[in-house]
Amino acid sequence: MVIAVLGATGQLGSELLAVWGEDAVGLSRDRLDLQDPKTVDAVLDEVEPEVVVNAAAYNQVDRAESEPATAMAVNALGPRQLARSCASRGIRLVHISSDFVFGADPNRREPYTESDETGPLGAYGVSKLGGELYVRSGCPDHLVVRTCGLYGHGARRRQGGGNFVETMLRLAEAGGPVRVVSDQWCTPTSTTVLAASIDALIGAGCRGLYHATCAGSTNWWEFAGEIFKRSDAEVDLEAITSREFGAEARRPQYSVLDCGRLVRDTGYTPPGWQFALAEYLDTREPVPE
Repeated sequence: MVIAVLGATGQLGSELLAVWGEDAVGLSRDRLDLQDPKTVDAVLDEVEPEVVVNAAAYNQVDRAESEPATAMAVNALGPRQLARSCASRGIRLVHISSDFVFGADPNRREPYTESDETGPLGAYGVSKLGGELYVRSGCPDHLVVRTCGLYGHGARRRQGGGNFVETMLRLAEAGGPVRVVSDQWCTPTSTTVLAASIDALIGAGCRGLYHATCAGSTNWWEFAGEIFKRSDAEVDLEAITSREFGAEARRPQYSVLDCGRLVRDTGYTPPGWQFALAEYLDTREPVPE
């Protein structure tokens, strides 16, 4: 089975290529640009995949507030074209979405299921929800996978890349106090766990909408504390509110996802976020100069 992976140089894309090996064809933006329909059709005809995984995205949450058109072009209109192209060729489309499609309910404290009403708070979340809807309506053979707080080794290998874990480790090396929000609850998820979830979903022939994250929940301050603890880093870690942090875009106060459907339909049970973090840190290799 040939699986084409869009966003091949990103955190998730590089992880999927490692999982699928010779079965996977990595497609970076310079070869297939979601904003250029001609490249989409040309590459699909050339590669002739049975499955396309769209791991490409505009993920600059704060910048999206001033660049909403760009976020929509990549995260919504691009997947719309991809869905149409896959549908016309009988190709199965796997699209990666986000917990940021939720957040409008400030009182939520129960994990979201796939059937819960969405309600994004900012331009990024709106664009990701748009992508979901276009894929679900435009390609009958689809699989939409929402995830949360993604981090992976691919970010360290890519120039200009990064993730929350790497940011915390850099701040620890720099010294001085580190201030992290403690009122946003989610489930940090490693690309290793998400890739295993996607592989299990494809292998089981699953279709429709699924949530895939590590197990459990935490807030970013607690997550940072766990990173420092497992890295033996002495850091003055201060808990602050989202208001004190003052990010341009609003984030969900609670966006934990219920992955029960994933477990039931595939038999794969994601590990807890603490276990996944420990594995990430244990397998973290120096980046070549």
